Amino acid sequence: MKKISALIFGLISIISFSQEKSEEVILDSIVKEADLLYKYEKVAWNSTDLLMSKRKLKKNYGGYVIYHSNDTIHASFIDKSQEKRIARYSFTASDLEVPYNSNFELIELSESEKELLDIKIKIVNNFSDEKYEVEFPQGFNPNLVLLKDENEYRLYIIMGTPKSKIIPFGNDYLFKTNLNGEIKEWRKFHSRVIPAQTEMPNGGKVISAVHSHLKTTPYITATDICTFRLYGELYGMKEFMVLSTALGKYFKYNIGENKITITEP
Repeated sequence: MKKISALIFGLISIISFSQEKSEEVILDSIVKEADLLYKYEKVAWNSTDLLMSKRKLKKNYGGYVIYHSNDTIHASFIDKSQEKRIARYSFTASDLEVPYNSNFELIELSESEKELLDIKIKIVNNFSDEKYEVEFPQGFNPNLVLLKDENEYRLYIIMGTPKSKIIPFGNDYLFKTNLNGEIKEWRKFHSRVIPAQTEMPNGGKVISAVHSHLKTTPYITATDICTFRLYGELYGMKEFMVLSTALGKYFKYNIGENKITITEP
């Protein structure tokens, strides 16, 4: 009987350890995707500010595409005709604030830039289809982040806002397509926008934010983390938490550690 009990205990321990490792892999993959999302969107923010400070370029602005090669992230800005590049800013992954190179030569789009632009337009043209439930509440604007892998494209929609002292969680989407830009799967992570306040009514600072997920979104998301990093750093906030109603756990993310930890309610 003791041998059987020991065997059962051993099996339970192995299963528990396996589940923990599996969840750790999931959380590590979420952080990795969030890192790439953040780099793309931070470069988009900073390079757009630079471009808009130049009156001539601002008048001819017709959009942009972001892409990376090794540790370099490029932001290419396109003219209103959607045919030529009017500027390109290049950043290193270690410095997303100031580009190490800026090019303002008016030239034809490269094949890779054309491809990224075409794919983005193709996906966006599907937003009017009611089945995708894409909507943007007043006071919030969509930021589109297109990522390319060997076999697919992933287009994320995350919320931006001109409102101050708010972190615009929620109303975020992911569209996965094949290399022709045909949507093969999609999901909406949150049912609505969830604006988190960064300041108390009495003027006190909020040091952490928390929101809950529906059972259809069991884990903290890469879009949650990206949005928090973009806006939280503006207001000196270091961490936030997500309550998973599906798993009965809190997932806490800390900017300094760039890590997700789990706590029980």
